[in-house]
Amino acid sequence: MPVRHRLLAVAVAVIWGVNFLAIHASLTQFPPFFLVALRFLLIAIPTVIFVPRPKVPLRWLIGYGLGFGVAQFIFLYWGMAAGMPTGLASLVLQISGPFTLVLGAVLLGEKVRRLQWVGIGVAMAGMVLVGVSRAQAAAIVPFLLVLAGGLGWAFGNLASRLAKPPNALHLTLWMSVVVPVPMLLLSLLTEGPAQIASSLAGAFGPEAVPAWIGLAYTCVIGTAVGSGIWTWLLARHPAGVVAPFSMLVPVAGILAAALVLGERPTWLELLGGVVVVTGVMIGSRRARVARVAEPLAVPAAG
Repeated sequence: MPVRHRLLAVAVAVIWGVNFLAIHASLTQFPPFFLVALRFLLIAIPTVIFVPRPKVPLRWLIGYGLGFGVAQFIFLYWGMAAGMPTGLASLVLQISGPFTLVLGAVLLGEKVRRLQWVGIGVAMAGMVLVGVSRAQAAAIVPFLLVLAGGLGWAFGNLASRLAKPPNALHLTLWMSVVVPVPMLLLSLLTEGPAQIASSLAGAFGPEAVPAWIGLAYTCVIGTAVGSGIWTWLLARHPAGVVAPFSMLVPVAGILAAALVLGERPTWLELLGGVVVVTGVMIGSRRARVARVAEPLAVPAAG
């Protein structure tokens, strides 16, 4: 891979890491479920108008939207709204990789090699360290919610794999069409019209500017630019060459949260993070050699 393309891959990882700061900013104004509906509505409208519908079976498009869009972001936004630190959320969400391998083996009968099982075990051990630290801080529930978000992402990955899209970016954008209606209904049922109306009533004052900037960043930079560059790289290089750069996302997320929000992970959380990233890299190593040309689903990264 040329140096310029490597720099682009690093830039995407930074974009997606900073995306967690954007989510944090938006959550200061909007309730989490309504924010998910609003985020994907803003992506879905131009998608329907300008982007051709991907030629994939409808059931896998819907399944991708429900797993990748609905389940992942219900629990990610809920967990962050409940107190999960922004940088740590970017790390915990990476558990989707080991979850995808396990679900692929159980539900699709895919063969998981010994080295991949080792990677899964190492990654899970890292998550246990992070969970122990969260439990000591009496913040285990937000941790478990974000962990569930990683599981939702994994189910979305399976649907994306079964869809076999000719253009991964088109599938990623059209997935957004599935999300707004169920998320808006869930928001109405759980957060209620009064809370939604209150968030909208205060959404046009100067104090809401950071929330809108965060939402714009998530939709335009995080989704359109980040996913667009990532798909462009995957079209020009083997998935196994591009995929490891996604491991920089939690590094960028934790550093950005430390610089902007003053978050300071504990040593146990940092150790767990190193173990998680190591496990994911171990698990992907063998797969890159054996299936070097297999397309890789575009990561969500929040």
